[in-house]
Amino acid sequence: MHDLSGKTILLTGASKGIGAATAEALARAGARLIAHYGSDRDGAVAATAGAAPDRLKLVQADLSQPGAAAELWREAVGWTGEIDVLVNNAAVMPSVPFDAGDEAWDDAWEQSWQVNVKAPADLMRAAVPHFVARGSGTLITLSSWVAQRGSANRGLLAYSASKGAVKALTQTVARGYAADGVLAYLIAPGVVGTEMSVRAAGGPEGVEALTAGLAMREWVPPQEIGDLVTYLATGTCRHLSGATLDVNGASYVR
Repeated sequence: MHDLSGKTILLTGASKGIGAATAEALARAGARLIAHYGSDRDGAVAATAGAAPDRLKLVQADLSQPGAAAELWREAVGWTGEIDVLVNNAAVMPSVPFDAGDEAWDDAWEQSWQVNVKAPADLMRAAVPHFVARGSGTLITLSSWVAQRGSANRGLLAYSASKGAVKALTQTVARGYAADGVLAYLIAPGVVGTEMSVRAAGGPEGVEALTAGLAMREWVPPQEIGDLVTYLATGTCRHLSGATLDVNGASYVR
């Protein structure tokens, strides 16, 4: 069991999927957890049920709105005065193929940019100087294997591009601030067992076909991602900073 009892962690998208599993893992490890949610407060409450009340703060923010991420940071850091770890997990996955209508196309790209790239960037903009001033801090970004290999789903153009962008952003932080005590890690999951992944697969037949193409013939359990985030949050392996950690059950080996 990893011990995070001395760390304050801000986790975005804590109410569903990977975020919910990560919130549970961080709470078990004893972190002071600031769990962000968009609209599903019940999900965030359920995911953090194991946290001690004095070590938990739930914060609502609509990251699709400009300025919301900066306000989230201000509320989060105001709780204890400092944050040790930022986990950028919240994301959207709109489907928008090339033959989509103009309005749908523009909406999907704007939403993907704002939630998947600009909001994490705004949080990093606040977090990195905070970490530098303290002499330490950890950034963990949830990217995706599509940032390396692209997606076989023709509708995930905007999503794939956004995950590539946030990957490059995090790597730039890793390189630029390593000497200042800032650690930055990337996690690139493959197909994870979440509602979002089921929707992207297009229903039962799509799920079956997608599963058949995986080396282990199974999807990644969200709990494995949560456990990995918990380990990285300890800062135990400092020289792993800048790395992209592939979690896909040997389906994509590079």
